[in-house]
Amino acid sequence: MEVEFTARQVKVSKGMKDGATEGIERIAQVLGRVTAAKLTFWAERHLQIVEITLQTRLHGIVSKGEALTQESALRQALSHAELQAQRFRDKVRTKKRLPKVAPTAEARKPRKTGRVALEATSVAEVAESNGHKPAIARAPGRQTKAAITVHSFPGKPAVVEPHILVAAEALAIRPMRIEEAVKEAEFRDRDLLIFRDPKGDLFVLHRRRDGKMELVEVPL
Repeated sequence: MEVEFTARQVKVSKGMKDGATEGIERIAQVLGRVTAAKLTFWAERHLQIVEITLQTRLHGIVSKGEALTQESALRQALSHAELQAQRFRDKVRTKKRLPKVAPTAEARKPRKTGRVALEATSVAEVAESNGHKPAIARAPGRQTKAAITVHSFPGKPAVVEPHILVAAEALAIRPMRIEEAVKEAEFRDRDLLIFRDPKGDLFVLHRRRDGKMELVEVPL
């Protein structure tokens, strides 16, 4: 495997290159076949920086090391790259070990739909819409008795008791604006509030059954 070295305004010794090549080969054993390997050396102020780029058929790794010396920066970059390679290898192994979920017998069973079933459903729906109870279907080939139509009469409507509010408890003592009245009703949890605005006009604020507030102006 060939390793490409790039040095930007710094010098890289042969021993440094040999150590980098050995580290890349060790990482390649974890990843598998490495198609490309590149190391870049440069310096920023007092720091030495080494960047490693590895590419396989299915995955790519980029790691960087920063230290006061090239050797420490290289060791740091190789350590980060090796850690990424181990994580990728473990991830691939976990996916391979997961069992494949086979479809159940119920899922493989085809659904049978036919014209007879559709016609039976439509007849039942028409009978229910007309207020009749449909006859119970029998298995084919058996004699069945004549179906008897059963009429169902609507029940008595439920009587809703009126909600009685005491007006004396809903009277506001001081004049207020409509916005203040709405806030007062929400804060006090009142269903009815009778108040006057600063101009002296009389209003009734009450809560409807759907929970919304309704304002009624009372003419004087």
